[in-house]
Amino acid sequence: MNDAVAALMAGKPVILPTDTVYGLCALADRPEPTERLYELKRRDRLQPTALLAYEVDLLLERVPELRGRVAVIARALLPGPYTLILPNPARRFHWITGSNRDAIGVRVPELSPEAASVVTAVGCIVATSANLSGEPDPRRLDEVPPEILQNVGAVVDAGELPGTPSTVLDFTTLEPRVVREGAASAADALERVALALA
Repeated sequence: MNDAVAALMAGKPVILPTDTVYGLCALADRPEPTERLYELKRRDRLQPTALLAYEVDLLLERVPELRGRVAVIARALLPGPYTLILPNPARRFHWITGSNRDAIGVRVPELSPEAASVVTAVGCIVATSANLSGEPDPRRLDEVPPEILQNVGAVVDAGELPGTPSTVLDFTTLEPRVVREGAASAADALERVALALA
């Protein structure tokens, strides 16, 4: 775990297990580590990547505009296998927001102890699936492309993961939108949010 923390702090991408698939992760605090992540994944810079925190309170601290209704939504669904697209009026972390700087994707997954210790040590990270863009999401390390494995600063192995990526929900407008049905039911999530906001 110490190797992964040191690599992240040095600006190198690492591979961490999440609650869904293996993630390619980088330190979120400055643009350069995210740029390396995009190059390694061969990801279009206009595509957004999620900000991942180990707890909801830290997420709300790092993006303080997530107050009121948006904070209620975040607390209703996180931690969990969701990526929430939320308003980002201050355009924070613009190096991960892709073409729309007014929105930011956030995750607070239920992590394994090994991954949790790494994320807790560094705070927020940038996280995307550890595959080349457009290829299948890896549920085991042997499914991570060799060109990624060979160019990261550290790897944390947690065996086989569920393999279904997070459910992506967009809450940037009053009417929520399901972007991707994934590891958890979008309908259940929207019902929980409606109850929390009632």
